[in-house]
Amino acid sequence: MSGVREIPAEDSIKVVCRFRPLNDSEELAGSKFVVKFPSGPEENCLSIGGKVYLFDKVFKPNATQEKVYNEAAKSIVSDVLAGYNGTIFAYGQTSSGKTHTMEGVIGDPAKQGIIPRIVNDIFNHIYTMEMNIEFHIKVSYYEIYMDKIRDLLDVSKVNLSVHEDKNRVPYVKGASERFVSSPEEVFEVIEEGKSNRHIAVTNMNEHSSRSHSVFLINVKQENMENEKKLSGKLYLVDLAGSEKVSKTGAEGTVLDEAKNINKSLSALGNVISALADGNKTHIPYRDSKLTRILQESLGGNARTTIVICCSPASFNESETKSTLDFGRR
Repeated sequence: MSGVREIPAEDSIKVVCRFRPLNDSEELAGSKFVVKFPSGPEENCLSIGGKVYLFDKVFKPNATQEKVYNEAAKSIVSDVLAGYNGTIFAYGQTSSGKTHTMEGVIGDPAKQGIIPRIVNDIFNHIYTMEMNIEFHIKVSYYEIYMDKIRDLLDVSKVNLSVHEDKNRVPYVKGASERFVSSPEEVFEVIEEGKSNRHIAVTNMNEHSSRSHSVFLINVKQENMENEKKLSGKLYLVDLAGSEKVSKTGAEGTVLDEAKNINKSLSALGNVISALADGNKTHIPYRDSKLTRILQESLGGNARTTIVICCSPASFNESETKSTLDFGRR
């Protein structure tokens, strides 16, 4: 497609890690803070249980929302406006801070997360562009629950399918698209979609979402003088919790949910491993709906940031280690 560019693979995947502080239930249970950070200025490593983990960036529990955004996500905005595709997703067990990191408190300058900051940045950029450039921004919002795609902006669409366009790029057929012309309009769409998400009660987090949510921002621009067109898509993904089944008290439907979640997370891990390897010719995108949808924004012409979200508590040590191992792949 015109205006979509290829970028070198080594620049395309960034993995950062964020630890939240101990929460009330961990402190009540007498959990210890088991993570060690280097005492020097380094911000790319940590150790837990004597094992050292390296990432592109490590955010300690006192890191502000602004710091996380500026150092993990902000650069993707200019990439998308320059015609690249991008994905930012939060990975981790339930209650590890994924939704706080991705969304935070919309409208609160200090507490808002990556999504509202990105939206504000995109529109601020547009407002400063030359008059001869015309922008069209549309958003979609859906969730993947039990490997079915549900439109969060039209609840009658409960089992959407993934198709390929004439350029063999996968897309979700029939997903609602809303044209937006201000950050406020985007936030209204987000609130509408959030009210339709699948929520179940688990021991880990009473409002734990049992689905992956995908918020897509599609930016098209055209220079009216020379007719040059650019197109960039940004997928913002809040993944379902990655915890072990035994810990959540899961039974029946919830157990099936957990199996589906773990299957799609492992498919995602396999795709990212294959992309990071660089020598792999086959990337297993077709192993899950999630990886099919994200295909064009993970491979080739894409920037990907993975935010690994972790609890520092001894109670969650084994989960935290498996989350960190996912990020190292």
